[in-house]
Amino acid sequence: MTGYLIRRVLQSIVVLFLVTVIVFILLHLLPGGPARAILGTRATPAQIALFNKQNGYDLPWPAQYGVWINQLIRGNFGFSIKLNQSVASLIANRLPKTLVLTVLSTVIAVIVAVPLGVLQAARRNKPSDYVLTGASFIFYSTPTFFLGLLLIIWFAIGLGWFPPEAPQGSTFLQILEDPKGLVLPVATLTLVTVALFSRYARSSIMDNLVEDYVRTARAKGAGEGRVMFKHVLRNALIPIATLLGLSLPGIFSGTLITESVFNYPGMGLLFWNSTQDQDYPVLLGFTLIVGVATVVGSLLADIAYAVLDPRVRYVLT
Repeated sequence: MTGYLIRRVLQSIVVLFLVTVIVFILLHLLPGGPARAILGTRATPAQIALFNKQNGYDLPWPAQYGVWINQLIRGNFGFSIKLNQSVASLIANRLPKTLVLTVLSTVIAVIVAVPLGVLQAARRNKPSDYVLTGASFIFYSTPTFFLGLLLIIWFAIGLGWFPPEAPQGSTFLQILEDPKGLVLPVATLTLVTVALFSRYARSSIMDNLVEDYVRTARAKGAGEGRVMFKHVLRNALIPIATLLGLSLPGIFSGTLITESVFNYPGMGLLFWNSTQDQDYPVLLGFTLIVGVATVVGSLLADIAYAVLDPRVRYVLT
């Protein structure tokens, strides 16, 4: 088990290295180079030369990469000329707000999706299973922006239950002070995530229902409730725990769209505005953060799978 964890951590470090290399290459593929992209088209040759010298862009590429990595380790992700603020401070301000949406929607989705998956598996091929399966397919195939607009039309404009705009607080705590404004953005992400998790939960539970240990438990006189919740569900949740880590990139992409629809001041809206303003330092910083989150999520998924499944631990040892 320890050897497996060490190998996975080392593999993650290698992948992180490759992520930084890709982002570094993207930085140098910007139109006109990093200096022109950051300073703008009106920058003079003297300004570009000074910028390159100050940031080490006049050095050979390997040396530039070393300087850039050194800056990243120190928390320097670059500077946004258009926002007149460092990228690190922008991320520090916006990332906690995005985590609010991500964590809330994921927790609620798991709480709702697992019972739905159990119900669908227990009543498979029954009307309730068909209805829930159809609803899952609808929500899973519906574009996030379209679902968010529908919720605004129905619950904000039509019924007036919730505000059409997300909380606009400048800090993490100010966002939490307006829970009513969080309902529609969180619901948008939750509905899509529930559709995904419930399908996986249903499939996993149905796969476990035909295992030998289930027949053995029933032969010993265990009731259906005991079989389902003590034996089947515990094993069926292992793929869901793995899926949580692997779903981080998709959830982050969903927050990008959701924040744009609800004007939520998080990382997604920052990325959206930066694409329109061609603010490349912010775009690259966001790309690097998402890449790191993807690698970390994959690592956590592998660790969770090894910890939760004794068979995996046995194979690894």
